[in-house]
Amino acid sequence: MFDRRAFLGGLALPAVAAAVAFDPRAVAATLAAAASDPRPPDEFASDEDFWFEVARAFSVDRSIINLNNAGVSPAPALVQDALARHLAYSNQAPAYTMWRVLEPQREALRERVAAQWQVSPEEVAFVRNASEGLQTCQFGLDLAAGDEVLTSTQDYPRMLNTFEQRVRREGIVLKKVVLPTPCEDDAEVVARFEAAITPRTRLLLVSHMINLTGQILPVKAVVAMARRHGVPTIVDGAHALAHFDFTIDELDCDYYASSLHKWLFAPHGTGLLYVRRERIGDLWPLMAAAETQADDIRKFEEIGTHPAANTLAIGEALTFHQGLGPARKAARLRWLRDRWARALLEDERVRLHTSLEPGFACGIATVQVQGLDSSALARHLWDRHRILVTEIQHEEFEGLRIAPSVYTTPTEIDHFVDAMRAVLRDGLPA
Repeated sequence: MFDRRAFLGGLALPAVAAAVAFDPRAVAATLAAAASDPRPPDEFASDEDFWFEVARAFSVDRSIINLNNAGVSPAPALVQDALARHLAYSNQAPAYTMWRVLEPQREALRERVAAQWQVSPEEVAFVRNASEGLQTCQFGLDLAAGDEVLTSTQDYPRMLNTFEQRVRREGIVLKKVVLPTPCEDDAEVVARFEAAITPRTRLLLVSHMINLTGQILPVKAVVAMARRHGVPTIVDGAHALAHFDFTIDELDCDYYASSLHKWLFAPHGTGLLYVRRERIGDLWPLMAAAETQADDIRKFEEIGTHPAANTLAIGEALTFHQGLGPARKAARLRWLRDRWARALLEDERVRLHTSLEPGFACGIATVQVQGLDSSALARHLWDRHRILVTEIQHEEFEGLRIAPSVYTTPTEIDHFVDAMRAVLRDGLPA
């Protein structure tokens, strides 16, 4: 009799590229059945029959154990198919098929995306990635020499560089607070940001989920505190959106940007920018737009000729996300994280820079083996085991960022644990 669990184990063998044919009907039936299943999300987290069908929706290379899904994710086959279909249609007569037929369809998609995260469609723009959305906000707000902008030392390097360029070019002042690692005290995070606010503070940038460690910050509380001081807040949601269950509306922020090719599994080079309606008029777009568009969210999409296919295929990614169920998806990611993290923490030399307590992280965690060079460890995992991880080197800590996804199998996680335990036992090879 066919044993799905045994088959999943076979998928994880690093020397074998086992291909599983994508059957959209089987995946659709599995997701439809889950929608009416009364079990809570945490019970789904270890249901390997369910996640077997989910894994079959991806065309990933099983000769590699990819634990760097936080950088960029593979898209499910149905998203790739939609992308190819839209692109092929675009090329029939692009001045008509792409511009007149496909481009207008983004308005229906805008409504779907806005409804998922409970904001107005007139507050949602499609961009190419989180960096583009965030830089729209960072560059688009008028600042004068001496004005202060506030963020943390753990924000994404590109966003720090964006502010640093304004420092060099315009003479603004960049202030960075140091956050605990890991942090399990929301009030401490808010207090550290508040202590750095002065009468010259004009803008605050905060990560919803820190890219280095997967730490979830108390964005709602930070936004409320900043608003009391009259300071608008940009939220870097690159790793948060579609990763764990929340709505943008509940954060009450002024600006929010995310990459959709990470945890929504949308086509590469797709992102989202949310701007609170009353803030649109005061925010300059990265590329020029007509004055008549001053209060129109679409002014942030004025980038010249671009493919309609990438944006429209977001629709299939959103459908897949909704079928998985955001809460079930987050529960699975936490379950995979805990499977490897708790196993490695049995060794006293292992340190996590990410909290395992509820609410402070989800699928991403960063681990360090004290006494071992993290760069060398990352190279060993790849060279010897074809396990792909992300090396983290920060002035405050170092380690390996581990980010499995919904297609990752328990056997792949266990292979990573075994490889790490071998190094803990024998050390790195000379």
